[in-house]
Amino acid sequence: MDHRSETDGRRDRDSDGRARSARPRDGLGRPLPYGATGVARQPEGIVRTPEDTVMEAQALLDAGRPFHAHEVFEDAWKARPGEERGLWRGLAQLAVGLTHAARGNPTGGARLLRRGAGAVEEWAAESGRARPYGMDLGGLVRWARDLAAEVARDAAKVDAVARAPRLRGR
Repeated sequence: MDHRSETDGRRDRDSDGRARSARPRDGLGRPLPYGATGVARQPEGIVRTPEDTVMEAQALLDAGRPFHAHEVFEDAWKARPGEERGLWRGLAQLAVGLTHAARGNPTGGARLLRRGAGAVEEWAAESGRARPYGMDLGGLVRWARDLAAEVARDAAKVDAVARAPRLRGR
């Protein structure tokens, strides 16, 4: 991916010199042309409590912004202790799976939903915890597998708002 600015031809870099795209993004995280109005980007590297992570991710999912919810889960994955990383990584995969399904990528969406469901299910079995931080992991796994089957079968875009999971159940 080329991260060159249209205005000066230089690559967009963060303060550490890593390539970053300064292009605006839409609500599903897709890059828009330079100068277009996008949605605010989710800040990266924020350390939140697990409860705050769940609340913020749910608000983003409810708003139809699963890509941004994935970034919140990714922050938790990087910040939480090793024994919890599998949980947060799996949740990030579920959010990215919904993102791909909403973008109209049924293959990637189904694959990531299944992968995330497997990771969350495996973490719950290994940890013996079915409701960490109030989340309904069994319900999330069922939601992900059902949506993955639907996306793979119908090969149609899904509405990210209408199909957003309830992290703590209904």
